[in-house]
This record gives sequence, structure tokens and C-alpha cells, in this order.
Amino acid sequence: MAHNTELGRRGEELAAGHLEARGMVVLERNWRCRHGEIDIVARDGRETVFVEVKTRSAEGYGHPFEAITARKLARMRRLALAWCEQSEGPAGRIRLDAVAILAPAGGPAVVEHLVGVG
Repeated sequence: MAHNTELGRRGEELAAGHLEARGMVVLERNWRCRHGEIDIVARDGRETVFVEVKTRSAEGYGHPFEAITARKLARMRRLALAWCEQSEGPAGRIRLDAVAILAPAGGPAVVEHLVGVG
């Protein structure tokens, strides 16, 4: 389990760096409430973006995006609403994004970003 935690943490670091390189501002990481956790909350211009990050070391269990199901997207929408209710100031438009990280041991990571997944 420690390997998965470390891999997930590395993936979130890579995802945050990717988003910032695209000009987005990371507002929060690993925001939690009683309903669950949002990996990254960011600002992209006037939009507040809620980002699900999925990291894998290989595709043996499928591509990371395959883990983002309709049920997961519904949960992300509920969590985004909860974040908006607790945040200070207007959220503006909201958007759900997904970032997939393939990070093989000893090799370079590949970052894929899907905008507006739900």
C-alpha cells in the first residue's frame, strides 16, 4: 500500500505542475469534506476547475482514465458543490477535468489532461 500512496502523491505533484504550466492556479490540493476528497481545485481564468488525478505505473489494470466512471463523475459534482458552498467568494463557472499519469518505475511519466469531463 505504501507504494500506491507514494505513486499517487507523485502523480498529484506531476498533475499540479502540468496545470500550473498551462497557466492555471492551484487553489487547493486534497480538499476533504465528509463526502470525500477532491484531488486538485484550480482556477483557469474565470473557471473553478475540480480535477481528478489517476496515476498508474503501468496499464496492466487499464488506462488511468478507465477508473473515472459515471459514478465517480457524479461524486465529483457533489464534491464540487460542497467546495463552492464552503469557499469564500464566487466560484464562477465550474468545470470537471481529469488528469491521467502513467509513471513507470525508472522511466519518464506521461501526463494526459482531459478538459471538461463531466
